[in-house]
Amino acid sequence: MNTLMDVLRHRPGWVEVKDEGEWDFYWCDVSWLRENFDHTYMDEHVRISHFRNHYELTRKNYMVKNLKRFRKQLEREAGKLEAAKCDFFPKTFEMPCEYHLFVEEFRKNPGITWIMKPFGQHLTGKAHRHSSIYWDGSREGWRIRFQAGSFTQLVARSQGKGIFLFRRLKDIMDWRKGTAGKKLTGLEAPPARNTVNPSGSHDSRSSDDQKDEIPVENYVAQRYIENPYLIGGRKFDLRVYVLVMSYIPLRAWLYRDGFARFSNTRFTLSSIDDQYVHLTNVAVQKTSPDYHPKKGCKWMLQRFRQYLASKHGPEAVEALFSDMDNIFVRSLQSVQKVIISDKHCFELYGYDILIDQNLKPWLLEVNASPSLTASSQEDYELKTCLLEDTLHVVDMEARLTGREKRVGGFDLMWNDGPVSREEGTPDLSGMGNFVTNTHLGCINDRSNQLRQLFRSLQSQKKASS
Repeated sequence: MNTLMDVLRHRPGWVEVKDEGEWDFYWCDVSWLRENFDHTYMDEHVRISHFRNHYELTRKNYMVKNLKRFRKQLEREAGKLEAAKCDFFPKTFEMPCEYHLFVEEFRKNPGITWIMKPFGQHLTGKAHRHSSIYWDGSREGWRIRFQAGSFTQLVARSQGKGIFLFRRLKDIMDWRKGTAGKKLTGLEAPPARNTVNPSGSHDSRSSDDQKDEIPVENYVAQRYIENPYLIGGRKFDLRVYVLVMSYIPLRAWLYRDGFARFSNTRFTLSSIDDQYVHLTNVAVQKTSPDYHPKKGCKWMLQRFRQYLASKHGPEAVEALFSDMDNIFVRSLQSVQKVIISDKHCFELYGYDILIDQNLKPWLLEVNASPSLTASSQEDYELKTCLLEDTLHVVDMEARLTGREKRVGGFDLMWNDGPVSREEGTPDLSGMGNFVTNTHLGCINDRSNQLRQLFRSLQSQKKASS
C-alpha cells in the first residue's frame, strides 16, 4: 500500500497533472537531490523533502563521526558530564579505513559480538520505473506532475541486506574475500578520498558523489548490543519519526506515533548467524517460516509504552523516553553546523532505537527515506496520518501562524532551544521543573486537535480582516 501517493492525491486543492511545468513542492528521492539540487532554481515558496547534504546524519559512518566530534566539543566547552549525554551510540569503526583501530579495540575485549553493516552505495544493475511527485506552480491550485522513465539507480543498502554478526577476526577476512567484486585488494587499501570544506561538512561533490561511484562496499563494524530488552523472549527496535523544518535555527518536531519491530524467533547469542533472531527489519522477518501476515511483527508505540509502564512503573518509562528525547536533540545538534540549512528544505527522519535490559536507549541509525509502504491496515493508518501531519507542518497553504506547539500528531520539540509543555516562556535557569514538549507513545487525538486548530486559525483570520 503506497501511503505517500494516496495522501498526495487526496490533498485538498492539489491536482494531479502529467505535463512539464514549474513546481512548488517535491517529495523527492535522494538520487534526484544529488543530481539536480545544485542546478535547480527555486522560488521563495518552493519546498523539497531533503536537505542537500542529509547524509551527514543518515550515512552510518558520517553520523558516528559527527557525534564523536560533537561529544569532544561538549567535553571541551561544558565538561565531561555534559559530554556523557552523547554516550548513546555503540562503539563504531569505519571499514576498511579504521581497520587497525578496530583490531586494537577488538583485542581489548575478546569474545564479544560485533555487527557489520554496509553504508556504501552501489549499482543495483536493474532498470526501475521511477515516479516523481511535483506540485506545479499554477495559481489555480497545486498540481501534481508524474515523471516516468527507466534508469539504473544508485541505492544504499537497506532492509537488512549485507548485515552479519561475528566474534573472530577470521570472519572479517572471510568477509574481505567476498566483498564487492574483488576491487579491494586488502583491508589496508587507501580509504575513499574525503574532502572536508571549511564549515566541517563533507563536500557533497568530492565526497558523497565520489563515494557513490566506489565499487567497494564500505562497512561499519559496530559493537553489538548483547543484552537487548526482550518482550516474549524476542528482540525488537523502535522506529520514531522526527521532522526537521530548519537547522539554523534548529526547529524539530517529534511524532507521537511510531512502532516497535519484533523478530519472529526467540533471542539467543548461541546462534549469531540466524538473521531471524538478530535483525528486526520487516523485509527480513516477513521471509521467516513463522511469519504471520495478518499479525505482522509490529507493536504501536502506545502499546509498547503501556507495556513498559505495567512492568517498570511510569517513572522508569518517563526516564527512558526522556533519554530518547536527548538522543533526537543531540544527534541533530551534532550536524547543525554542517548541514546546509536551505530554507526550501525539510526532512522527515526515521530514527531506529534499541532498548537494552537496563532501559538504556541506543541509537542504531537515522534514515533519510524511512519506508512509507504499509505492511498492515494499522501500519497504513499510522503512515497516512504521519504524512498528512507532515504536510500540515510544512504548510504550503500558509494557514499556520508559526507559534504552534502542536500540529496533529507532531509536537514541537526544539525551537532554537527546548520547548516547554507549559504555556509562556519557561525559566531555563535551573531546568528543575522544565518538562519538554514531547508525547512519544502517548494518546494521539490528532483529528480533534487539527479540527480545533484550523477552526481557531480561521476565526483569527476573520477577526483580523
